[in-house]
Amino acid sequence: MNKVVFITGATSGFGRATARRFADGGWALVLSGRRLERLEALQQELGDKVPVHIAALDVRDTKAVQEMVNDLPGDFRNVRSLINNAGLALAPEPAQNVALQDWHTMIDTNITGLVNVTHAVLPKLLETGKGASIVNIGSVAGEWPYPGGHVYGASKAFVKQFSYNLRCDLIATGVRVTDIAPGMAETEFTLVRTKGNQAASDAMYGTTTPLSAEDIAEQIYYVCTLPDHININRLEIMPSRQAWSPFAVDRDK
Repeated sequence: MNKVVFITGATSGFGRATARRFADGGWALVLSGRRLERLEALQQELGDKVPVHIAALDVRDTKAVQEMVNDLPGDFRNVRSLINNAGLALAPEPAQNVALQDWHTMIDTNITGLVNVTHAVLPKLLETGKGASIVNIGSVAGEWPYPGGHVYGASKAFVKQFSYNLRCDLIATGVRVTDIAPGMAETEFTLVRTKGNQAASDAMYGTTTPLSAEDIAEQIYYVCTLPDHININRLEIMPSRQAWSPFAVDRDK
């Protein structure tokens, strides 16, 4: 069996692009996501290149995650890299206007889901040992606040700190940990965040040059294929046309 990479949220965006990049590199794929029909299409696309195992999975479901990992067939159990990509943003409005359920959904997916998968797959990474990798997909929002970021930004700050603390715990095991923090990237992200508002997505990306899913997939692949003794702790990636703005100041009218 080729090297095995386990990718969550593989049905779109960074996850799907990452599956294609690792397939090009000859890795066997374990792909999970909530939309089975998209997983099946990806398996059909990539299955002639490399072995592909798919499983419909909601990472928020602790029992389902553990059962899926326990039931990995044969050599698919020999996971060398885990890509914790499943996540989402909702409600880009001010915090005081947001439904509590949207906050819970972001916490349950971006934090609880990531923890569920990491805990379930970690024993297999420890068996692999030297050169194994965990790549957690964070965000520049985990470092830099912005209006409407509220729980999304806080959840990605968790991803950053969780990654750093995992590094401390795993230092003697050979398992590497990286937080990859993308900036503006054109995927289905804004469509999900605005609950299907195509005009909002077009306005976000249409007049600039954002990152692509393939740009981030290339960096994920790079991190996981470095020599075993190298660990990239955090990789923050913005398009060249994105940077920081001055501090906001509220003034009397």
